[in-house]
This record gives sequence, C-alpha cells and structure tokens, in this order.
Amino acid sequence: MINNNFMEPDLFVNRHVGVNTNDLQKMLQKLHVTGLQQLIEETIPENIRLNEDLNLPDAMSEREYAEHIAELASKNEIFTSYIGLGWYDTVSPTPILRNVFENPCWYTSYTPYQAEISQGRLEALLNFQTMISDLTGLPLSNCSLLDEATAAAEAANMLFRSRTREQIKAETNCLFVDEKVFDSTYAVLQTRAIPQGIRLVKGNYRTAMLTGDMFGAIVQFPDSDGSIEDYKTFISKANGAGIKVAVAADILSLILFSPPGEWGAEIVFGSAQRMGIPMYYGGPSAGYLAAKDEYKRIIPGRIIGISKDANGHRALRMALQTREQHIKREKATSNICTAQALLASMAGFYAVYHGPEGLRKIANRIHAMAGFLASELTAMGYSQLNENYFDTLKIRLPEDVSVDLLTETALACKVNLRYFDTGEIGISLDETTLPDDLGVLLYIFSTAKKTEYLLNKNIPAKRYFNEKFIRHSSFLSHEVFNSYHTETELMRYIKMLERRDISLTHSMISLGSCTMKLNAASEMLPLNYPGFANIHPYAPEDQTEGYRELIRNLTDYLCAITGFSGVSFQPNSGAAGEYAGLRVIRSYQESIGQGHRNLVLIPASAHGTNPASAIQAGYDTVTVACDAFGNTDIQDLKAKAEQHKDALAAFMITYPSTHGIFETDIVEMCRIIHDNGGQVYMDGANMNAQVGLTNPGMIGADVCHLNLHKTFAIPHGGGGPGEGPICVAHHLIPFLPSHPVTEGSCLNTVAASPYGSAGILPITYGYIRMMGAEGLVYATQIAILNANYLAACLADKYGIVFKNKSGRVGHELILECRNLKDYSGITETDIAKRLIDYGFHAPTLSFPVHGTLMIEPTESESLRELDRFVQAMSAIREEIEEVALGKADKSDNVLINAPHPEYAVCADEWEHAYSRNKAAFPLDWLKENKFWVKVARVDDAFGDRNLVAVQCNCD
Repeated sequence: MINNNFMEPDLFVNRHVGVNTNDLQKMLQKLHVTGLQQLIEETIPENIRLNEDLNLPDAMSEREYAEHIAELASKNEIFTSYIGLGWYDTVSPTPILRNVFENPCWYTSYTPYQAEISQGRLEALLNFQTMISDLTGLPLSNCSLLDEATAAAEAANMLFRSRTREQIKAETNCLFVDEKVFDSTYAVLQTRAIPQGIRLVKGNYRTAMLTGDMFGAIVQFPDSDGSIEDYKTFISKANGAGIKVAVAADILSLILFSPPGEWGAEIVFGSAQRMGIPMYYGGPSAGYLAAKDEYKRIIPGRIIGISKDANGHRALRMALQTREQHIKREKATSNICTAQALLASMAGFYAVYHGPEGLRKIANRIHAMAGFLASELTAMGYSQLNENYFDTLKIRLPEDVSVDLLTETALACKVNLRYFDTGEIGISLDETTLPDDLGVLLYIFSTAKKTEYLLNKNIPAKRYFNEKFIRHSSFLSHEVFNSYHTETELMRYIKMLERRDISLTHSMISLGSCTMKLNAASEMLPLNYPGFANIHPYAPEDQTEGYRELIRNLTDYLCAITGFSGVSFQPNSGAAGEYAGLRVIRSYQESIGQGHRNLVLIPASAHGTNPASAIQAGYDTVTVACDAFGNTDIQDLKAKAEQHKDALAAFMITYPSTHGIFETDIVEMCRIIHDNGGQVYMDGANMNAQVGLTNPGMIGADVCHLNLHKTFAIPHGGGGPGEGPICVAHHLIPFLPSHPVTEGSCLNTVAASPYGSAGILPITYGYIRMMGAEGLVYATQIAILNANYLAACLADKYGIVFKNKSGRVGHELILECRNLKDYSGITETDIAKRLIDYGFHAPTLSFPVHGTLMIEPTESESLRELDRFVQAMSAIREEIEEVALGKADKSDNVLINAPHPEYAVCADEWEHAYSRNKAAFPLDWLKENKFWVKVARVDDAFGDRNLVAVQCNCD
C-alpha cells in the first residue's frame, strides 16, 4: 500500500493492488526478504534495472480522472454520420449495454478453454455463429475475427490453402479483388497476402479476365459505392474456371437480400458492428467469417460446437482446438488468438432481442428511408447513381450546385457526408436515421441547389431494388431467437447464462501468461460516453480532438514505459501486434538493401503465436533450444545466429520468458542478434513484470508489442476485445502501419481502422493516469511478490519447474505435475477440473511445458485470495495422495470425476465411493459461496467427431 497525506484523495493504486500493508509484511517474511527491493534484486538482473523514475504525470484520484476523461470526451464533436464505408451508427439496446457490456461477469471472463465453467458465454457465442451462418447462407461460422479487413486476409489465405493439387503444382497464386472493395480491406490484403506469395489483381468484376493463374476472387456486397450487384454470373464463371469466390457482405443487408451462400460463394466475411455495436472511432467490433463445411479444418479463429458431458448431457465447447497456435506453432493456419468475443456476444444478443421479425423491420425501415431520400433528391435535380441499393446512395451533383456550399451547409448542420474524389456525394443511412434526419439532409441539398424544401410527406414502406435480389430463405428460426423480445425476458436470459461462468467476480483467475488483473470500474465507465462511442473513424480531425489528445498522451506514456520512440495503435490484438512488428522490421531492412533477410530465430519456450506470426509474415523460422533451467540456450542462439547471419532478420523473445524467468543473458542475446544483422522483437505478453523496473528499449530490443488487455487493464471479455500496439526504436518509426483513407498510404496496414480498437484505449489511459509512475512500479513489484509467494507455498507440494539462481520466479510460476501421473494416475487435467469444484478457474494447462500448470496471480489479488487458492491446491494434493495410497478408488474418485455439476450432486441417486459433501464442499468456505458448474467434464473427442456449430434441437 502506498501512503498519502490524509488531506489528499485516496490513491487509486490502493484500490487496484490487492495486498495491504500488514499482509505485505507476512508475505515478505514467508520469502525471507527484508523488503520489496531485496526481492526485486533477487529477481531481475542488475544490468537491466532502471535507475530513474518513469516520466509520467502525477497520479490522479478516481474523481479527478472522471472529470478529466469527461472533458476529453466532450472535445469529440458528435456529428450525424452518413460516411459509411464499414461503420454505421446503431441503436445499442440498453439491456445489452447494461447487462453485458457494463457487467464484469461478462467482461472479466477469459477465453473459454475450460468449457465446464464457460457454458454461458459459449452459448452466447454459439448464438453469434448461428446468426452469421443463417444470414450468410453458409453452414459454418467462427465466433468472431478482429474486423472486416483482417477477415478478408483470412479468407484470402483460406482460398489459397484450398487450391487444387493442379493449381499448387502450377504455382497458381493470383487473387482477383474487385475495385469496389473497401480501401481499408484492400490495404490489409496487400499487407497480409503478399508475404504469403499471393499476387493481388485489382479490377472490375464485370470486365475481368479470369485467367488460369487465379485461384480466388473477392467482391463486396453492397460494393463500396453502395451498389447492389448481381454476382451470380461472375461466381458461376469463376467456379467454372476453378476460381473460388469470397464475398465481403454487409450483415444487415442480408436480412433483405439473397445471401451469398445461395449464389455459390465459398466464404462470406465482414463486420457485425451494425448489430448494436457503437462505432467507437473504428473499433472494437466483431469481424465475422462463414464458410462451406469443407473449410472446417482451416477456418481461422475459434468455433463453438455442441458436444456432451461425461453423463451424456448437452455441453458446449471450443471445437477443433488443435488449430490453436500453441499446439501447431509454425504450422498454424492463422496467427489469430484474441478475437472479439465480448462484441460477438453482444451482437448475438442483439439478434436474440430483436428476433427475425425485428431485424426485418429495422432493415426495411432503413431501406425505405434511403429510397424515399433518393426519390426526393432526384426530384430536386440530383442524380442517384446506384440502380439497386440497400442503404447507401451515390449522388451526382448538377452543374449549378457547388460542392463547397453543400459541404459548408452540411457541417453547419453537424452532418458528415462522404465526398468522392470524383465529385459525387455518398450517403449511408443507418438504424438511427429518423424522418427528421431526412428533413435535415434534404435541407442541405436544397440549400446547395438554392431552393427551399420542407419535409411534409409520409415515408412509404416500399422496395427500391429489383425483385431478383429478394431473400426468400428463412433465418433465425431457432427458439432462442424467438423467445426473449421483452427486456424482462432478455435480462433473465442473460443472467441465466452469466451464472454458468466463472469470472473475476467469483475468484482469482490464475492463468499464466494471461495477466487477469482488475479491470477497474473507473477505467471502464467512460467507454459508453457518447463522445467516445459515437465517433466515425473517418470523421474530420477537427471533430476528434478528444481522441487525438488521448492518443498523443498515451503514445508519450507508452514510450516512457517501454524506452522506445514511436507507437502504432493500429494492431487490434497481441498477435496482430506481432505481425505488424515483423512487417515493420521487413520494411526497414528492405529500405537499407537487406530485404533478402528471411529467417527468424524463436526460442522453444515462445508462445505459439510467435512462429505462427513469423510464418504469416513470410519468414522462415528456426527454433533456439532452452537449457535445463528454462533459459534460452545462449550458445545455441549464438551458433544459429552466426550460421544464418546472411539471412537473419529477427529474433523473437518474450521477457521475462514464458517459463516465468528473467533471463540474465538477455542483453547479450540482443547484442548477438545485432552483430549478425538482425533486429530484436520483444513479445510484450509478460510486460506486467517489467513496467517501471526495466524496459525493452534499455534491454536492447528494437520493437515490442504490448497486450493492453493484459498489462494495461483492458479486460479479456471472454476472448476479446484486445489491443496490441507496437512500440519501436527511432529507426523503425517511418515504417509503422499507415492507413489508406486517413493517411493516403497502405504501408503495413494491419487493421480496418486507423487506430485499431480505439474505443478501448481510454481504459489503458485511465489505468496509467490513475496509477502514476509510483503506482505502476508498485503494481509490478506486487505482481512479482504474489508469484513468489505462491511458489513458496506450493513448492513442497508440487514443485516449481523453473527458478532463477536465487530461487526466484518472475511474475508467474510453473507447477510440476508430470510426476503425479505415474505416482497416482492423476493428470494435470484432473487437477484443473477439480479446481472448478473449489470455485477456481484452472491455471494454464500444459503450456509452455506439457504436463504442468502455469500460474500468474497478478498484483490485484489479496493475500486472503492467494491463501484460498493455496488451500485449494493443497487439498487437491491430499486428494491425489489418497488415490496413490489406495484410500480412494483409482477408477472412482473426486479427481477423475471432476467437476461435479449441480444436477449430479442434487440427484436422488449417488453411486460414487465418496460422499456428495466431499465432491461439492471439500473446504468449509465453499458452503458460504459455492459456484455450481452446469455440466460434468466435457467430451472433447465427441464434439470434434460430430461438429455442430449452430443452435439446433440436438438433445
């Protein structure tokens, strides 16, 4: 605890950090150190410890920050946006904002690897998949991607990987991209496709020559001008030539229009932002991707599937998990890890709340108003150029109309339009558009025409497109989309799902390498301020000064924390940050005539996204061995760096290592790489152990990404959103990601939005402003203290796999469980599942070392919570001993049968050799606050053999 004058407001750090002054002394005594400084000296190598304070503003109190962030939000001017181009204003249902987005039970949960304590959000994500599958007309969907542009890149990669043997042999590598695809999508395709050996061919789908060197094509529906095009002939022609087609589709338009799956499209992708998610200056919102069933082995991201539990009850799980990067590493089909689970859940609830009829009403209303507006503008003498359209008009001005006067009038009315380089005006209506808004638009255009207009007509419910485009197929017919249309019913449905999941509202989530720290209410509350939520990413700069000031300040803060000179916020996940950092290195080396460098060295301990990102970025990888103490083998590193010095591009290193150790040779490692012509990429996944005590720049790295959803307090949201900005040394600044719309450049564009998930940056901003330099250092010290305390408590019972020479771990530890299987027959999985009965989420299972558990307690946990976890792990160790000594049946015990669901414990019959009380209440404190799991252990193999990834009546 940091003391402050009683006349000053309470320090936020004392609300964020869980350990109080009295408990601190007990913990230090347990570790046999005199203070935190001694512990840090025994943990972090002396040659990389900072000797000066972080250059950050003084810490704000929570009240001071509330006033400050409200002032920043007020500097963003809210104009009515008709810009479109992938972002549209929406009506976010208040019950969803209140009960999901603002609810820590939803936003503090983790990715649902442990299915038994994730059944609620798994169902919410299954609803999302069902919605996407139904609307696109394709049978298989994942449970979100980062955004539309990165979904396009994933679709391109899928088409490339699914080439026929003949195409592979012929080195067929051309992807046709229609010229009316969004500019941001094309830019990301350039960044992501070219390193994979894919050559983009841009043109008009109507006149394109479909040649034998093409394997795929991408078109937009409606296109970037808003025109509804009939792609059926094009797709038929392409398929006949062996070319598979992916369609970028506006998900809301597919309510009225025949879906691409019915035209013969292989893949449909896009953004689900229109399903009740605010624009947030470009993100976050859920990207989506749906495909034919034959793509199920290469579809990126996560798929939620229906399986059964050990007793045959319906259970949900993440299906086909062997695609995950920490298993496949360099053979992974994608590097995506964090996606947009929280936003996908919200979009799914939007469909649940409105149902099919409600969605039809919304889509029909938007279209009817667009048609009415087009008719009125035509009557004024303007020309509407889209023959068929959903919500977007392209208006050609008469010769007597000045675009300058029209723009001036629009801005005076606080309206943002789209202005084409060729002089036309784009107008994209949305769910928020009202008849009065049409009156304002018509006033703007009549003023530019120097006439008067008064809206005094009713808007007819008409269709303004060719009937051949009409959707006839049904959608969202499952009961879940036809049951919860009142707020009371939806609230109870959301609560029912919420009660099935463990989040930080229940207990510590000790997942190693995940940093499940507090996501404070004061950090979260501003996200729904209209000044942050309702801003289009392409709004003029003079309307977004609040965001720009926040981003400028945050850039300075992150540079101070990392020791670097430049930052890009465009990467919207950690894996996207890895990819962006590697592309920046590639661009820099090309600029100095070293573009031939194509090899990345990666330690065996690295997170699986490292090799996956390197391969996606067009590099080859070589693995560097680790020694018996978990450190990177520096002799092996030196030998391989020298062996490959002519091709060496980079070295990717996590620090402290994924083994939880501050490696003493890290500075020497950086020197070896630089001496052999490479750059050092530091994975910032474990930055929570560095902040204020050391930094990547001082150590010698050239670039690192930061997981703002780990170290800097953005919540995990059950698997996203995340934000993975990259920080770089001065020589790499010119090669940071740019954006085609706001900067006129496509250099290394990695996301649809210029600033990635800008809408969640206020969380990190608030965390730093309220913690201050002293608070951030203290948080890092306590994170290291908590990990070492757990290591000291559990070492005798399990063993700690890796420690440094002083016997310390970093901010996380790996428990040894490998010997228990031979001793008792109990596995690390049994321990993980048994922890659920004690009310805890399992630690990270079998990563980075198979057969172990990795634990990261973070600084936010109190000594009381740490001791509860120790009690649970100690009790489980005693249960293992009972099995080993024959006191418990090896084939029927509390471990192999864990977890014990409520329906089994409360059943009339109980046939186990142990009591119900031992199964459900092994420690007394569980009787006061028991988390009841809904399902028994989930059958993973059954779910993979019988993949069902949409809501169905399969009981």
